[in-house]
Amino acid sequence: MHSKVPITELQNRMSRFRGQMNDSNPDWGTAVIFSKINQYYFTGTMQDGMLLIPRNDEASYWVRRSYERAMDESLFPNIKQMDSFRDASVTIGKLSDIVYLETEVLPIGFMQRLQKYFPFSSSKSLDMQVAWTRAIKSPYELLIMERSGKIHQRILEVIVPGILKEGISELEFTIKLYSLMVAEGHQGIVRFGMFDTEMGIGQIGFGVNSIYPTYFNGPGGNRGPSPAVPFLGSPERKLKKGDLVFVDIGCGVEGYHTDKTMTYMFGKPLSKEVIEIHEQCVAIQNKLAEMLKPGAIPSKIYDTVINELSPDFLENFMGYGSRKVKFLGHGIGLTIDEIPVIAQGFDNPLQEGIVMALEPKKGIKGIGMVGIENTFIITPQGGRCITGDHPGLMLVE
Repeated sequence: MHSKVPITELQNRMSRFRGQMNDSNPDWGTAVIFSKINQYYFTGTMQDGMLLIPRNDEASYWVRRSYERAMDESLFPNIKQMDSFRDASVTIGKLSDIVYLETEVLPIGFMQRLQKYFPFSSSKSLDMQVAWTRAIKSPYELLIMERSGKIHQRILEVIVPGILKEGISELEFTIKLYSLMVAEGHQGIVRFGMFDTEMGIGQIGFGVNSIYPTYFNGPGGNRGPSPAVPFLGSPERKLKKGDLVFVDIGCGVEGYHTDKTMTYMFGKPLSKEVIEIHEQCVAIQNKLAEMLKPGAIPSKIYDTVINELSPDFLENFMGYGSRKVKFLGHGIGLTIDEIPVIAQGFDNPLQEGIVMALEPKKGIKGIGMVGIENTFIITPQGGRCITGDHPGLMLVE
């Protein structure tokens, strides 16, 4: 039997979203939610439907398919059935002239079909208002994320060393890892907010495959089975003694993710120089975690840490070659990539309840990507790690 998102959670989320809209757009009239992740956040179920949020009236959730499942799963108080937008328009009537939509994910054709039955003059974005509402996790959400973190820790710190065998391919390793993750309680899918982004379970690479170019906006890399599937892992690359193994994966429970990266030295230790570079990445993570307190400014955290690093270390830091990313950590929740971000331009103060993944990493020519990543809850004492404290570069013999 599945658990239902409590009605108090749904009410609190809707109230905070309305507050965000009132603060940023005092004259807003109507907001409409279509993305399934945001549907789940506000209603406790994800269906083929739309969540209509009028400023001065009760929100209504119109479901095309499956109305029966929505009624079974959700405690949202106002769920209605429709076969098409036409059905809903008969009851709802005209919307406000300006309608607020998820402009980052909603196709233009979809919006035009909506506009056919609900004429409105223009649309504006509600993406940031939803994002900031979702950024502050409730105790209910944090408990779920802590469950994910415990699974994540066990997978990467206990289980992975047992499946790293000489001769196994990246793809074979990924398949075994995925199966074991699901057996341990992982939800089986990793979601991203980034447009048109696919990912199996994360980025996995042996040796220099962990710095192979990829479109994904992260410091690591991977090769994949083919150009059509540039993730999962290569069937040709086999594990051999002396390899660096890079495993950057998401884990999820009831929709909520944690993010963690572990590295391993297979068969024998890497050089002292490589180990020292990795240890500096771990020290950077720990410094960042100490700074994750309510009131801290993400952009200032970023500048403070970056400005303390030497030019030599900054070369290939947070990526490899020209493929470097301009952040040190990111918010996480119903997607892996949420706000805020430890980067320039993010000037809103951190708040209790925000959860962030910190991932200082550095590419090394001929070796691969070293570094670390863990997930932290922001507290007055600094970031509290929920995915384990192993420093990485675990020796597997």
